[in-house]
Amino acid sequence: MLGTLDWIFIALYFMVIFAVAWWAIRQEKSTRQNSSGYFLASRNAGWFVIGASLFASNIGSEHLVGLAGTGAASGVAVGQFEIMASLILLILGWVFVPFYLRSSVYTMPEFLERRYSPEARWYLSIISIIAYVLTKISVTIAAGGIVFETLMGINFWTGALIVVVATGIYTVLGGLRAVLYTDMLQMFILIGGSILVTVTGLLKLGGVQRLYEVVGSGYFNMWRPVSDPNFPWTGIIFGIPILGIWYWCTDQFIVQRVLSAKNIENARRGTIFGGYLKLLPVFIFVIPGVVAHALAKSGQLTLGRPDQALPALISVLIPIGLRGLIVAGLLAALMSSLSSVFNSCSTLITLDIYQKLRPKASEKHLVRVGQIATAILVIFGLAWIPFMKLISGQLYQYLQSVQSYISPPIASVFLIGLLWSRVNSKGAMASLMTGFVLGMGRLIAELNKSALDGWLYRYADINFLHFAILLFVICSAVLIVVSLMTPEPSQTQLRGLTYSTVERKRGSGVSQAGLHKDIILSVILILCVILIWVLFSG
Repeated sequence: MLGTLDWIFIALYFMVIFAVAWWAIRQEKSTRQNSSGYFLASRNAGWFVIGASLFASNIGSEHLVGLAGTGAASGVAVGQFEIMASLILLILGWVFVPFYLRSSVYTMPEFLERRYSPEARWYLSIISIIAYVLTKISVTIAAGGIVFETLMGINFWTGALIVVVATGIYTVLGGLRAVLYTDMLQMFILIGGSILVTVTGLLKLGGVQRLYEVVGSGYFNMWRPVSDPNFPWTGIIFGIPILGIWYWCTDQFIVQRVLSAKNIENARRGTIFGGYLKLLPVFIFVIPGVVAHALAKSGQLTLGRPDQALPALISVLIPIGLRGLIVAGLLAALMSSLSSVFNSCSTLITLDIYQKLRPKASEKHLVRVGQIATAILVIFGLAWIPFMKLISGQLYQYLQSVQSYISPPIASVFLIGLLWSRVNSKGAMASLMTGFVLGMGRLIAELNKSALDGWLYRYADINFLHFAILLFVICSAVLIVVSLMTPEPSQTQLRGLTYSTVERKRGSGVSQAGLHKDIILSVILILCVILIWVLFSG
């Protein structure tokens, strides 16, 4: 349990977070009554804030527990998702960002409408909002309750309510600017606390060499055979990029950070900085799980199940006084993810649904609707938790897979839509609907796998990364074939939205010195990824 000094650390954490949020709210006071100020921080964010927010909003408490737990169960292979994210962030910065910022869109569904049709916008808006409420919001709130209950001895519902109310207050009042600056602070707390756990665990075990001796080299191999049920190398190379393009390049939850940039250069550099930060989780989130497994094997730690790796390390290794810092790190991960999803989801509700229904609504009115939407999301998230507790753990895991099954068609229509101006709205809708039917069919089949046989069982049993590849290929084929069978889209409508219709002008405001620096930083990041792959190649 926690001591007096731990509670002082936690109290200081909340005080500092609210002080930063209040400062951000005061900074935005003059522009908070317009939608650009509230939803996109007046499009004035710098690269450091953007990169820090990309990292902090992505890492949630359940993310930390899951990475450490999987590390304890099977080694560092799960870190491939984090390493590949570094490369996908480069794709966001170099391929997608120029189009997003030149088009001055507020949301990803809005960009899809400009590229294709209003129907595509409605599809992405509704799918995203439902997925946010059923997965991201409720999962993060539940994780907060668990953190309070297991590490702080506070009732689950009390803990969940504290986190939701605390996060909801500054998100409702401050909009994206408050989210960005609190994310930046929480990045430091999150990384610092994780490093402390990692170093303490390695010292307790006896160093890195001792870790290798206890767990064996297999735990440090990121490259698994095609037959591996969880992380086959084919799925890593071809499947993760598909899911990554959807999550990092087209999901409002993430992309809203780069939409807030003051210019293309800051947006791109923010993604590069975020890419460097995404190299860290293998070392400070996954390795602690491997350390917990080693300590359990050597009799220095009791580990009931893999997901207990991180809480067990904290409770056994971290002395009273420093546990408060670690708990603050967990709360930082929790609150940064929660505030980000609140803000992104309220943006979609306000600008992609409410404004479409009430196009004459004033800027001040839209901000108020966004604030009300955030408050409603808080209530829905809390209301969904009891139903999560009634659902078995296995089914709950399948619920988290929903986004994996709907992401390939979205990645397809965005990526191919940028690269080839011939694909049209009819092809896009056919692709999205085909992907939705096949993805939901896979989910239903997976839930009933024990009662299936033959080809239906094989369909339900395909590794989810391999399924993502298959679904992406099918949806891309549907997009292309249907587009070629129907009239070509208007080139006027597509101006500036595809590579072939971009007006390339000299002196676009991007400095050549800055461009060269970003190229060098990107190449170094790619070399770092290759080095890590070699280091963890078994």
